Amino acid sequence: MRRPGPLAFLLLALALTAWLPPGPALAQPALAPAAPPPGFADRELVIGTKDAAPFAMKSAEGQWQGISIDLWRHVADGMGLRYRFEELPTVQALVDAVAAGRVDAGVAAITVTAARKRVIDFTQPFYATGLGVAVPSEGVTAWLPVLRTFLSFSFLQAVLALLGIALAVGVLIWLFERQHNKPYGGGPVRGLTAGVWWSAVAMTQAGAAQDGPVTTPGRILATVWMIASVVTIAVFIAGISSALTTQRLQGLVRNVNDLRGIRVGVVEGSSAAEFLTAQRVSWRGFPGPREGLAAVQKHQVDAFVHDRPLLSWMIRQDFSSLQLLGINLDVQNYAVALPEDNALRRSLDVALLDSLRGEWWQQTLFRYLGSAEIEGAGR
Repeated sequence: MRRPGPLAFLLLALALTAWLPPGPALAQPALAPAAPPPGFADRELVIGTKDAAPFAMKSAEGQWQGISIDLWRHVADGMGLRYRFEELPTVQALVDAVAAGRVDAGVAAITVTAARKRVIDFTQPFYATGLGVAVPSEGVTAWLPVLRTFLSFSFLQAVLALLGIALAVGVLIWLFERQHNKPYGGGPVRGLTAGVWWSAVAMTQAGAAQDGPVTTPGRILATVWMIASVVTIAVFIAGISSALTTQRLQGLVRNVNDLRGIRVGVVEGSSAAEFLTAQRVSWRGFPGPREGLAAVQKHQVDAFVHDRPLLSWMIRQDFSSLQLLGINLDVQNYAVALPEDNALRRSLDVALLDSLRGEWWQQTLFRYLGSAEIEGAGR
């Protein structure tokens, strides 16, 4: 019997290697948690926040929770930071406290804006969203956009075409009937007036038999015109109904321009107020989103503009008679607010980026938002 050669042993070794599980050398090294700069791990940080469900909420037991709060806990605990939360009444008060150094960071639903960036710093954004618009569910019609529809060039063009056809039919009726039908005689002015009047009456089906044509050509034309006018008027009315229905289904607002024709509410001092002011949209201020949504319910304002995820949460929880339109008026980013030139920012950015790409973040968003608003989250 022949002994196996070196090639056979080599093939056997390769086959056994393929069946072995991967060793520790192939495993990806775990990322080390971001370490805070010197001095931050030795003291208790004061974290400013405010109620802004579902990003920051205070339970009946006085414990803070929410998307932003849970994210901060996840990041800070991983970095070994000690902290306590301090509640402030408004976002502006929170920004002022961060700018003055009275708190070490601001964690809530804080939008990154140019005005705020001038006085404070921000971490890497952790949630991308926009301004939403809340309106009554019954779909109140915005009459200014409807008026624009009726004054549009295409609408006026259709009206003029209809009147032009009626005028042409009236002239032809006069030409056919002036020698044989007394109402159309007595001079061109009187006869043309009678012909055009009969054409308009026949078009509206109000009384075509009165002073109708008696000649054969006139009656043929009248028959064709009455049949055609039924179809024409039906199409015309359907077009008007479609325009009104579309406007109603689209709601009060399709874009920021439509806000100029309705009564709009916002939270005073909010990024929504800044945006509407820049767009030259008049608005009525409210101390908070809850008061603004209540004003929409009472028809004191037609629409309320605020951060979309906050509106979505509050409508689902307490304002079921309202609806959130499917538009975003402005792109917004939420981030953690920090004092300017803060040494903690770089470490927080690294920890935030590491947290946002994990499964934990997606589970947190789903727990608070469901699937409705998750597509706008995360970076």
